[in-house]
Amino acid sequence: MKKILRFVFGIAMLAVLVALGAAGYFLLWQGHAPAKRPDLVRLPAMSIEAPRGYPTQNAVMLSLLAGWVDLIKIGGDIPVPEGVTEEKDIEYGRVGSKPLQLDLYRPAQLGAPVPGLIFIHGGGWKMGSRTDYKYYTVRFAKQGYVAATVGYRFAPETKFPGCVEDVKCAIRWMRENAAKLNVDPERIVTIGGSAGGHLALMAGYAPDRPELEGSGGHPGVSSRVAAVVDFYGPTDLTTPFALAANEVRQFMPKTYEEDPALYKLASPLFQLDASDPPTLILHGTVDTIVPVEQSDRLAEKLQELKIPYYYARIDGWPHAMDMARPINEYALQLIGKFLEETFKKPATP
Repeated sequence: MKKILRFVFGIAMLAVLVALGAAGYFLLWQGHAPAKRPDLVRLPAMSIEAPRGYPTQNAVMLSLLAGWVDLIKIGGDIPVPEGVTEEKDIEYGRVGSKPLQLDLYRPAQLGAPVPGLIFIHGGGWKMGSRTDYKYYTVRFAKQGYVAATVGYRFAPETKFPGCVEDVKCAIRWMRENAAKLNVDPERIVTIGGSAGGHLALMAGYAPDRPELEGSGGHPGVSSRVAAVVDFYGPTDLTTPFALAANEVRQFMPKTYEEDPALYKLASPLFQLDASDPPTLILHGTVDTIVPVEQSDRLAEKLQELKIPYYYARIDGWPHAMDMARPINEYALQLIGKFLEETFKKPATP
């Protein structure tokens, strides 16, 4: 009897998997009507077709379970390709007794100074590791860039603006050491995802602000950057959705009612002015962690200020969408073209 029940259960599970696979196949290849939106795209040379998405986040999950979407390994022990040098645990600053560290990846052979890329991992400002972005740093180092992935202090032990100060310290470190690293100090870029996207935007839109610079090191050196790449980062911490998020409550030292101006200071959207750098935004329309409207408003403001930007508003993909191989390959192409367009020529070893 038990054998019969196990056989029936196995057949039932197989039927479920087949049904999920069929649903994933249908959703992947048939797609759905794209969301209507205004034309927010500048930098027309950036045009690359995005992978077809899904009507809901649940549909994405079903396709993942069915194996119709290939996931890639982002963090952990990523091999360092030939021709790239790795330097780990570099101290870029220190706050009190706490060292601030980064891992650095460079082409083994470099001629003229090249852009320096600073990658900032996500995790709700309270978790994550700089090794999460090793996947990207080794690839861009192979392409001829100098790439760092940085650690920073976490909430709730360190409240805003602590992690913003740390990212700015990393920028100052790279600029101060530009000659030794063979980095062009006028072509430093911040790149981040989720909370890291927020930090990349804050560094880009609030340069050299005394109240955000901190005391981690390299005083007197500018924290200005030449471009920003933002993967689905929050841009406005004053919205009801943001104020209800536990991550935001842990990140901020006061409630919104106590200090609404502090929440505006912590929101990249309110730091923007016409002097700010070119920006690439990538955000999926079925993101339930950071609503796509956060990036919609950022793109609208960039357009209003006539700041060069490209908004990859990707229909039918969720938060952390770049873990899916089709989106990851698309994102790598976009970032490469964005850097080439921004700096008018590709980086070369």
